[in-house]
Amino acid sequence: MKKIISLILCAVLVVGVFALAGCSKDENANDPAANTPATKVININLTEEDYAFGVDKDQPELLTKANEFIAQIMKDGTFDEICDRYFGDGAPVAVTSAKRDNSKDQLVVATNAAFAPFEYMEGDKYYGVDMEIAKLFADYLGQELVIENMKFESVCLSVGQHQCDIAMAGLTINEERKEHVTFTDSYYKASQQIIVKGDDTTFDNCKTVDDVNAILNAYTKETVVGVQQGTTGMYFVQGDEGWGFPGLPTDCKPYEAGSLAVQDMINGNIDMVIIDAAPAAKIVESINAVA
Repeated sequence: MKKIISLILCAVLVVGVFALAGCSKDENANDPAANTPATKVININLTEEDYAFGVDKDQPELLTKANEFIAQIMKDGTFDEICDRYFGDGAPVAVTSAKRDNSKDQLVVATNAAFAPFEYMEGDKYYGVDMEIAKLFADYLGQELVIENMKFESVCLSVGQHQCDIAMAGLTINEERKEHVTFTDSYYKASQQIIVKGDDTTFDNCKTVDDVNAILNAYTKETVVGVQQGTTGMYFVQGDEGWGFPGLPTDCKPYEAGSLAVQDMINGNIDMVIIDAAPAAKIVESINAVA
């Protein structure tokens, strides 16, 4: 009899445990906070921009070759294949930089490898749309590829000072940068977008860029916007006549990488981040995956 009672009690306990676990799971499923991502992108474009590569002004033949190459990869589908590896289901291809050697025939590319999906690093390998294009372009020229990774604000300057041959770093064409480089034909349409915390509903009812701008322009210096140093997002927030941006009434806090700005936002130190749309999507995807 005691054995039978014990078995009944065990069965009751097991059923109770599963019932509690099931209840907990259902409660989480119905809890909005439990399903809210850490961050989100406001999918409304604040700007319209053209990306291009910046070539050393003293190398007009390189500019001609670059434009020929861009036209070729656009026409034969190579560019679409590369983009599919970063915006679709394809697998990114690693790119290796050779060591700089002035005795060799090399293409020296200036970049800032903190701007996924256009350029980033995993270990000592480079990845990204621009980096794969850089490798193919070096092959097209019959040269060895050297990648110089530096701060974004130094990329065009290094080419202008003839330290590198070409800048490939998700560069928006603008007059200020034309002082240092000659731009190739455009290869990509870009825009600026906003990243906020996942539970931030400020922009949820916005349908147009005018709706977003009305909110942004109602802020004061108490609102802090994070940007990547030297990028279009920084000029958009700070305002710049050469870029045609009137600026926002907010405070602007630059970071070396957009991901650092977003992490600081999660930590509560800034209110939002403005950055290029493609990097915004990648940053949010990565952060939400581990949050």
